[in-house]
Amino acid sequence: MLTIRLPQSVEKRLERLARRAGRTETFCIWEAILRRLEDLEDLYLAEGTLKRIRRRQRTHHPAETCPEAAWPRTLNCVGKPTGCGGPWVQL
Repeated sequence: MLTIRLPQSVEKRLERLARRAGRTETFCIWEAILRRLEDLEDLYLAEGTLKRIRRRQRTHHPAETCPEAAWPRTLNCVGKPTGCGGPWVQL
């Protein structure tokens, strides 16, 4: 269990949100923490990968030289060639 203190202004915002959403305050807090936690995990993972690349501890290659034999020449929403399983970073 975790106990936190929130400024009164944040508590009021939370109360309004919970009432409008028809949810409990606990649910709203839980949802907010999970979403932000996922964002932070992605951010720290990306920062770590970038540091390793800059130190040349991880190989990377552009889409044009993807090591897989037959990958479509289309990119997905993050710029990674669809079907490419290799370590790939667009710089």
